[in-house]
Amino acid sequence: MFGGTFNPIHVGHLRVAEEALRQFELREVVFVPTGHPPHRPVADGVPAEDRYTMVRLATADYPQFSVSRFEVDRPGPCYTVDTVAAMKEIYPHGVAFIVGADIFARIHTWRDWPRLLRSCPFIVAPRPATDIGSFSRPPFDQAEVHLLQMPPIPVSSSEVRRRYRSGLSTTGMVPPAVDRWIRDHRLYGVAPSGAGG
Repeated sequence: MFGGTFNPIHVGHLRVAEEALRQFELREVVFVPTGHPPHRPVADGVPAEDRYTMVRLATADYPQFSVSRFEVDRPGPCYTVDTVAAMKEIYPHGVAFIVGADIFARIHTWRDWPRLLRSCPFIVAPRPATDIGSFSRPPFDQAEVHLLQMPPIPVSSSEVRRRYRSGLSTTGMVPPAVDRWIRDHRLYGVAPSGAGG
């Protein structure tokens, strides 16, 4: 499973999912957009339904990618430890959690994180300015951690949002279908379709 706010999903997310699928011979990658994140409000107030739709659009051409509504449809805050437990019921052959190194480094701020660390293997994608060496030390030594062998991807959702707000080009940063959805629905303060990058 690949959880995240996906606000918006971008080419870096897809590349990480592709590499995880290939390097670890996964059966599939299930994207799990966050419904109501417990730590902070979703930037720009983008509703879960819109973020879910963008992930569906981005993954439509990938036969081994699917999108779960588990957190989108769940009322109240969503906690990863609960989602992993539910996914293990749905996928009894096993679940691994795909996560960026920058997010994984802050896992101690998540609910019931010691149980989460022991609940499933983690596939960790490198991120700029994040020391992956720390994942071999406590508390990460409680977890089964696998590092993706790939260069860090510099694109981030926050940078994509900034570029939309500023009227800068996002070409090559988000899938074309996602870009059209963002422009058609005027997300992130962007100009309507046909204007800007």
